Amino acid sequence: MHVGHLRSTIIGDTLSNLLTFSGHDVLRLNHVGDWGTQFGMLVEHLRDEFPQALNKETAKDVELGDLVTLYKAAKKRFDADDDFKVRSREGVVKLQAGDKEALAAWESLCAASRVEYQKIYDVLNIVGLNERGESFYNPYLLNVIEDLEGQGLAVESEGATAVFLDGYTNRDGSPLPMLVRKSDGGFNYATTDLAAIRHRVQMETSDGGEKADRVLYVTDAGQSQHFEMVFAAAKKAGFVTDSVSLEHVPFGLVQGEDGKKFATRSGDTVKLKDLLDEAVRIAGEDMKSRMENPDEDFTDAIADVAKTVGIGAVKYADLSMNRESNYKFSYGRMLSLNGNTAPYMLYAYARICGIVRKATDQPDDQKVVWPEANEILITHDSEKQLIRNLIKLPDVLSEVESELYPNRLCDYLFETSQKFNQFYENCSVNNAETPELKASRLSLCTVSAATIRLLMGFIGIDVVERL
Repeated sequence: MHVGHLRSTIIGDTLSNLLTFSGHDVLRLNHVGDWGTQFGMLVEHLRDEFPQALNKETAKDVELGDLVTLYKAAKKRFDADDDFKVRSREGVVKLQAGDKEALAAWESLCAASRVEYQKIYDVLNIVGLNERGESFYNPYLLNVIEDLEGQGLAVESEGATAVFLDGYTNRDGSPLPMLVRKSDGGFNYATTDLAAIRHRVQMETSDGGEKADRVLYVTDAGQSQHFEMVFAAAKKAGFVTDSVSLEHVPFGLVQGEDGKKFATRSGDTVKLKDLLDEAVRIAGEDMKSRMENPDEDFTDAIADVAKTVGIGAVKYADLSMNRESNYKFSYGRMLSLNGNTAPYMLYAYARICGIVRKATDQPDDQKVVWPEANEILITHDSEKQLIRNLIKLPDVLSEVESELYPNRLCDYLFETSQKFNQFYENCSVNNAETPELKASRLSLCTVSAATIRLLMGFIGIDVVERL
């Protein structure tokens, strides 16, 4: 997985977490690209370099090594060798037709890939994700074509089969085709996406379908026109009714600090694993520099906190941006203790834990026991402002549920932490004038901490009680 996979993964996870909390029955699908030209290319490369991978009996014994290196080697051949390019495209058709050798090689590639991306999901705290790649819909593709042709929506176009939709044209003004079958008989992304819509919306649950009433597609903004056309074709073909909402949730690019494509010095795409490892390393070094004895070895507990801060910083920095905008990746900004960052929010939560411990005589080395709720007494404007902010939570969640912008969760988190800081600067908890006022302020601490904990949980960041 490379850095481009970060946004779809964490935006989709955050929205799924919030929608589940809001009472929806959410199915988290990972629509992996496990089909298509790139796999025809890889299968043909394996045919030449790892022929044993094309036999189901021996494929399990093949060590494919680094898949990125394998892909680069196959891509180099594809770009330079016209015969290999033809074989690759023919290989896709063989794969879609169920050729045994092609399927055995494909299964080896998928298994190796699955092992690697699960490691990333574990680090990112992504759970409950169901893999359902393009290949899953292969048995349904021909039926989609027949249905579209039967309705007169899919027609022959220069040897291929295409759907023409009103309002979509090429730059020269000619009708823009949405290809659903290539001239060599292979299928396209649009075909798979239409089959997926039918499976998710039309098919009965008893037959394996979902009968979904809202389907969210979290992909990069570059696919916006593709999904507009797919959704329009699905509606025109009667695959969806007006009661079903198909929504593209687009996002922008991750850029380097120079505003260009985020890449290594050699120009290669940055591996997501390397990016996350570096964030954890920097977070660990920062924590070590602030220890009383910087030469002291890290304990496992401190290492776990460094991991939480580092991974959380990457996720929060991404999610705090308007998802439709490009953003410049900067370790310095995302790991800062100032501003709307994960470290700032984690420290805010840990600070509240410390306040409650001190006010209730709890030991530092044990988990905080949160006080029971008490009557709220307002003696200062900062208390009133904090309360006004806290009661906005249902409206914020409802807004994100509807409009699907996770950055509004981060904005609200930052505002909550600022309002709490203003409250704490003006209203002593431990030295409150009366026991009733102390209990009231402890309740505000408890609710503020619970709000931060809940929203950080939506984002997939574990809070820590000590930093």
